[in-house]
Amino acid sequence: MMRKTSVILLSAATGAALTLFVTQPRAVLMGSSARAATSDTYRQLNLFGDVFERVRSDYVEKPDDSKLVESAISGMLAGLDPHSSYMDAKSFRDMQVQTRKVVSPIDDTPASKAGIMANDIITNLDDEAVQGLTLNQAVEKMRGPVNTKIRLKIIRKGQDNPIDVTLVRDNIRVRSVRAHVEADDIGYIRITTFNEQTTEGLKKEIANLQNQIGDKLKGFVIDLRNNPGGLLEEAVTVSDSFLERGEIVSTRGRNAEETQRRTAHPGDLTKGKPVIVLINGGSASASEIVAGALQDHKRATLVGTRSFGKGSVQTIIPLGSGNGALRLTTARYFTPSGKSIQAKGIVPDIEVLQDVPDELKSRTDTKGEASLRGHLKSEGDEKTGSQSYVPPDAKDDKALKLADDLLHGIKGSAAAPEAATRDKAAIDKPANKAAN
Repeated sequence: MMRKTSVILLSAATGAALTLFVTQPRAVLMGSSARAATSDTYRQLNLFGDVFERVRSDYVEKPDDSKLVESAISGMLAGLDPHSSYMDAKSFRDMQVQTRKVVSPIDDTPASKAGIMANDIITNLDDEAVQGLTLNQAVEKMRGPVNTKIRLKIIRKGQDNPIDVTLVRDNIRVRSVRAHVEADDIGYIRITTFNEQTTEGLKKEIANLQNQIGDKLKGFVIDLRNNPGGLLEEAVTVSDSFLERGEIVSTRGRNAEETQRRTAHPGDLTKGKPVIVLINGGSASASEIVAGALQDHKRATLVGTRSFGKGSVQTIIPLGSGNGALRLTTARYFTPSGKSIQAKGIVPDIEVLQDVPDELKSRTDTKGEASLRGHLKSEGDEKTGSQSYVPPDAKDDKALKLADDLLHGIKGSAAAPEAATRDKAAIDKPANKAAN
């Protein structure tokens, strides 16, 4: 019996690989209605074969057969939802970005340094139109020797004319976790993406901050703003770093038996210190798993604006040697209390809108998952559009200022983090509810 090896993916902007698992084919007993549907499917496949042969024989120029098939597959998957796609062999190897629209540029990359913003749409690369290029062609054109330049033409909301931006190519080394001491007694930790080094980086930075600040440590600020997501396994282990027990996330597919639950293990690295999590419209996918888990377990207060709302799971299905792979949406994920954030996002406990400079006001909102054409529908009212602006100067960062005040007890809120001595039974309540 053949096995299908799958890789779960969770990211709004990247094709990062996650957790390997093996599934067995399901036995299916077909009734008359199922047989009729199958017969109709074969008629449609015959139609495809007829069109394929007519194109091969009559198109004005001799087409490449393999490209015809790949284009047909790509069109079929693109018609499902924005995150399902076909990867040829090279794309499968590279696991590259699956969209030309910027969800959020990663810190300290050429795009970030050049001022690329969330929702920018790339239309030209060195005067060549992106439209008509395959993903591989576009990516290969953007790549090049270090310190060489490439010109991008982008369309930005609020600007009447396209904007020309010049990027300087560089080796991109994504450091996913950065930290510093905030206000002498708060540990600030910024997570920019969820890659293979994120959890280890988080553990290292928590230990460093505990050593630097010592007994006067008030708590931690975990900044997930404009973090587009990444590895599911890292989202689970990052959440686990702050939890003693309980469910972290569940994934639910088309069939009930495909439901999987991930739970926390004993051991809170912060030793029960209060935690504030900062989110905004650019916080997506794996970021939303962490935020949702800590919010549902009342382990952290969420401050900022509603998150992106990418609540679906993608599985990488290899198609055999040299044939690439499918990136197929196979499940939705749910927070511990059973909430789906698909096309709705995670709502912060305390909303904080930043003061945006006048020249940026027309382009500081991220439209969110609900605005993507063909997105999976949500279970309930959909929400779209949320502020994703983060002031470059920390002194202007209202969300960070509020987090500092909450941890110092200057401002109180019903949603503020509980004391380190809080009743640990409360941690399990959301998970118990989800299991009912």
